[in-house]
Amino acid sequence: MARGSNRTLIPEAREGLNRFKMEAAKEVGVNLTNGYNGNLTSRENGSVGGQMVKKMVEQYEKNL
Repeated sequence: MARGSNRTLIPEAREGLNRFKMEAAKEVGVNLTNGYNGNLTSRENGSVGGQMVKKMVEQYEKNL
């Protein structure tokens, strides 16, 4: 995979991933908008991604 490639492997999942991202942002108190979010810090963006991973791991462990 090329560096910097950010594509959804299943295009139908894009909307669900965006909802999940917005939900995670709300939980950590980051004001994420649809579209451009270049005004956010790396820390804010990282907290959103970290929250998403945390929730995915929790869901995986729950389903074991």
